[in-house]
Amino acid sequence: MSNGNGHNLRADYAVISAWVGAGTRVLDLGCGDGTLLRHLRTDKQVFGYGIEIDDANVLAALANGNNVIQSDLERGLAAFGDAGFDCVILSQTLQAMHHIEAVLLEMVRVGREAIVTFPNFGYAPNREQVAAGRMPVSKILPFAWYNTPNIHLCTMLDFEELCAKLELEILDLVALTEGKPVADEPNLNGELAIYRVKRR
Repeated sequence: MSNGNGHNLRADYAVISAWVGAGTRVLDLGCGDGTLLRHLRTDKQVFGYGIEIDDANVLAALANGNNVIQSDLERGLAAFGDAGFDCVILSQTLQAMHHIEAVLLEMVRVGREAIVTFPNFGYAPNREQVAAGRMPVSKILPFAWYNTPNIHLCTMLDFEELCAKLELEILDLVALTEGKPVADEPNLNGELAIYRVKRR
């Protein structure tokens, strides 16, 4: 999918973009270089902020024309009021968080809906590597066990159980493998999970 600037949009970003309403208020947590937020601004005319801790990413996100706040997500979102955003996004950052429950609850406090994406540890090739006695390494999980930033890997079923515990309603879910949606047994055949949730 083209982002309008001649570049292909990452497959998970395309799914997120389809779920974000035109002209809405968006908060992108761990926004990286701001590519997704820039796309949402140009394609959906959203009003958005990004939160990012890495210096280089903050500069890149600003260069992409985004409103960016340099902050540590682990410290919460106290600067934002309840339901101040229509959508809060956490894309491929969940697995690097220390306090996942707190982050998710903050997301649905400041946003009417939340979109969360993460590598699905239940993906069949990951299971095969574990069964062979190794921690999985793949395109979507490219780090070795000793240098990975990922500290809380989970399966889609794990995430759904956590949503139930936190009383979050799952509005939509898509599993992708090599950028394409998976319909059959997503927890086994899906490489990347994308969920849209809200408070019950």
